[in-house]
Amino acid sequence: MNKVEPIRDKDKIEEIKNILRQQSYRNYILFVLGINTGLRISDMLKLKVEDVRNKSHIVIREQKTSKNKRFLINSNLRRELEDYCQNMRGEEHLFQSRIGTNKPLTRFQAYRIFSETGRKVGLDNIGCHSTRKTFGYHHYQKNKDVALLQKLFNHSSPSITLDYIGITQDIMDSSIEDFTL
Repeated sequence: MNKVEPIRDKDKIEEIKNILRQQSYRNYILFVLGINTGLRISDMLKLKVEDVRNKSHIVIREQKTSKNKRFLINSNLRRELEDYCQNMRGEEHLFQSRIGTNKPLTRFQAYRIFSETGRKVGLDNIGCHSTRKTFGYHHYQKNKDVALLQKLFNHSSPSITLDYIGITQDIMDSSIEDFTL
């Protein structure tokens, strides 16, 4: 299985958002939520409308770690979510499958959505974790605070966080780019 990567190029992020918006508002919101919160796909797919409607934070118990987590919903994301949830009931899953009644989208289907869209914009290593990694990558580029990002991700060390978001690979590539003997 290939390692998925963050989406480093902001223009590619916009291309993906445009494709997903045209394809399905649900798919677009799933992507936007992921890149703006850094939530794991397993936690996003469990969300219900009542978890985000009229809220400033998403409060969850992380499936992977069983830890309680509180994520700020920034103002742009809050507007997007309010528009998306406008005609939905509170008990409905935020990202519903088209199969069955009020069933959440599966992780496999989310993977297909992201990987197919990634390929359309020329990115091959895109999957479910790409939204979380993209959040981390751009958060780090903006704030240069690996300790904060490590805490947001519940990682045990800064090196794990930097490797996870692809910074370690970027640094290694950069060091070799102009190195010739």
